[in-house]
Amino acid sequence: MKWSEISIHTTNEAIEPISNILHETGASGLVIEDSQDFDAIRNAPFGEVYELNPDDYPDEGVRIKAYLPLNSFLIETVEEIKQAINNLLVYDIDIGPNKVTISEVKEEDWAHAWKKYYHPVKISQKVTIKPTWEEYTPVSSDEVIIELDPGMAFGTGTHPTTVLSIQSLEQYVNKGDTVIDVGSGSGVLSIASALLGAKEVFAYDLDDVAVKSTEENVKLNGLENKITAKQNNLLDNVDMKVDVVVSNILAEIIVRFVEEAWNNLKKGGFFITSGIIQNKKELVKDKLKEQGFEIIAMNEMEGWISIVAKKNS
Repeated sequence: MKWSEISIHTTNEAIEPISNILHETGASGLVIEDSQDFDAIRNAPFGEVYELNPDDYPDEGVRIKAYLPLNSFLIETVEEIKQAINNLLVYDIDIGPNKVTISEVKEEDWAHAWKKYYHPVKISQKVTIKPTWEEYTPVSSDEVIIELDPGMAFGTGTHPTTVLSIQSLEQYVNKGDTVIDVGSGSGVLSIASALLGAKEVFAYDLDDVAVKSTEENVKLNGLENKITAKQNNLLDNVDMKVDVVVSNILAEIIVRFVEEAWNNLKKGGFFITSGIIQNKKELVKDKLKEQGFEIIAMNEMEGWISIVAKKNS
């Protein structure tokens, strides 16, 4: 089977929404080539276990690559993708150069080529994310290893929004806690929560592909008895009391379920949010405060913001 590689030169800010657009149009084999990765490696506080080839990355911004079947609908599909990306401007998302290119590739060339971008990475004091096909030896007795296979649809778990989320989980999840992960994707935040001590985790995502990916990664880590993955729209019809709600989603979506997060948290519980760009920070903060949350922590990485809010009453 022949495939077309679609390459989009854009900004770090647009990674999440464009990745979602590509996924919704049936694209496979998502690869993110981020020029900021080199600075991140040089400044990494937890050490680094791999090297990047600068030839694989743009001089500035981000290249997002995915793969589409080479068929009679290709032109229409590409046009749909272009239009959807242009529509992101309505939400004040900087799409940068927005240069879209198409090239033909053979299936055997791309089916495994994307794996070269994915290596073990220590992203916090305790947590290291490791692809299933890589060998890795823990460097400390308390190191937590997340086995992750992103398949061809999800990221590798090392994007700044995910790193910020896991660093917050490491700080605020306690042994025996119950956690809700809203928008679970590959399940990496659910898995991190369980490995960091949570006794029970509920992973919700509207996308059934994400639910299946979460279930597969949960099995890889032997956590079937702790993590329940379910298709659900945010926190609709969810009624329980938990210690932590975590969500790595766009700011515009976070503000839609702040009240539901509040209602599902115990007194003293934490709402960990990530996926927030700088110019949406106040939007999320204001909504959290309006609901009654206390903002107890804010962290930034490569232009992305995470906020930790506490329910005190």
